[in-house]
Amino acid sequence: MRLAPPPPTRSASAVYLTLTAQIVSLTALVVFEQVRGRELAQQINALGGDLRSAPAQTLLGAMTVFAVLMLAVAVTTLGAMATYLTWLVRARQANNPLAPAAGATIAAWAVPMVNLVAPPVLLDRVWRGARPSQDRRARWLVLVAAWWMTLLAALTLTFVRLPLLPASGSIGLTGLGPVEVAVTALAALLCAVTVREVTGIQTRGSKRRTAVRKVRVVPLPAPVPSAEQRGLAATTPQRSP
Repeated sequence: MRLAPPPPTRSASAVYLTLTAQIVSLTALVVFEQVRGRELAQQINALGGDLRSAPAQTLLGAMTVFAVLMLAVAVTTLGAMATYLTWLVRARQANNPLAPAAGATIAAWAVPMVNLVAPPVLLDRVWRGARPSQDRRARWLVLVAAWWMTLLAALTLTFVRLPLLPASGSIGLTGLGPVEVAVTALAALLCAVTVREVTGIQTRGSKRRTAVRKVRVVPLPAPVPSAEQRGLAATTPQRSP
């Protein structure tokens, strides 16, 4: 019988770490945006695209800081996506070693329209495959729904609303603000809670299976004959072959 892989505890820790790094970098970007972004955007617009002029050189330091912060947000976001998908694949394999390859999991997140519904459904299947206590079912469904709706709200605020804003220096460099940070941070927190929930159930189940495998059947000792039985055996004549 093929044993299931151990629970993906290390993958879960990687998810927590990258989600934290993503929120920290996004917060730093928004702080820069609130402190310097609007003024910097207006100054860049005033240059008229001439980045070699003397006024443009005075903005080089601030523009470099902005570029580094944008790169940090992009890298940590991609890292969070990669570690989450890695955890999800290993969590499925922990339930069933014969689970489909990583391609099916990635497709659930990458295929347009399908990715609006498939990710929470896939996560719920992993949770049910871990054989949790059914009295936690309602709480789990509320948690998954809250995570998914919050994530969709964060994506809508970032990738749908911002491009529709007027392209001027009045909204700053990116248009990101405290609202976007708060919604994204809440989505990251709920994501981490779902990962912790599934990993915890799988870890407890793995410990129970390990304890069962460690049980050994101890053979019972041979019965000791009583004094009467020993005396009877001594008085019984032995037959020659």
